[in-house]
Amino acid sequence: MFSLQGRRAMVTGASGLLGAHFARVLHGAGAEVVLAARRLDACAALAAELGGGARAVALDVQKPETIAASFDAAGPLDILVNNAGIAATAPFLEHALEDWDRVLDVNLRGAFLVGQEAARRMVAAKSGGSIVNLASVLAARVIPGVAGYTAAKAGLVHLTRQMAVELARHGIRVNAIAPGYIASDINAGFFETEAGKAMIKRIPQRRLGRPEDLTGPLLLLASDAGAHMTGSVVTVDGGHSINAI
Repeated sequence: MFSLQGRRAMVTGASGLLGAHFARVLHGAGAEVVLAARRLDACAALAAELGGGARAVALDVQKPETIAASFDAAGPLDILVNNAGIAATAPFLEHALEDWDRVLDVNLRGAFLVGQEAARRMVAAKSGGSIVNLASVLAARVIPGVAGYTAAKAGLVHLTRQMAVELARHGIRVNAIAPGYIASDINAGFFETEAGKAMIKRIPQRRLGRPEDLTGPLLLLASDAGAHMTGSVVTVDGGHSINAI
């Protein structure tokens, strides 16, 4: 049920930590994988690492004209992992408008545009499919300094539900994964500080997430194992979102 043999998937933001992990997971489950991001060189390197059935295409979710071209290059898709995302950090009173616009543009508008293009092509092909949007624990709770990011991810969760309702009749399932804090090179320094250690202690499992913690949820939502799931948000956060502190 978890096999993706004979299917083709696109992963946006495939040059980043999670995007690269998702590509490896899907490829390992038997899917052809299209790696899409602005950093085409990084995607090409990963495609070479994965070998047969993997290829790279250029995609900038802020530029609609590149989206159709990337789908043309990818060919018919069965699975879309809408993973591209950015963040900007500043106190609310100092949050610059250009940062707000940029974060909403990539994380919400970009997901809408890419999801819409994928769905239109799936409908035209009468093939059905699965779209997995990457949300965040911060769609349900907030922390200081990331107003644009939390707003975008909360919007993405509701967009996921809207897409699920409207696309179900076409055999297209739309779900979201909401990760908690994932350990990466970018945030490692923070989580070694006292503030970072205190944040980890507020996670009931007392640890950060790892990319591999998202492997099972991704395969569930992308494969026939999740055939009756649409409009779902799978939270993977060590219990953080249900903890009162």
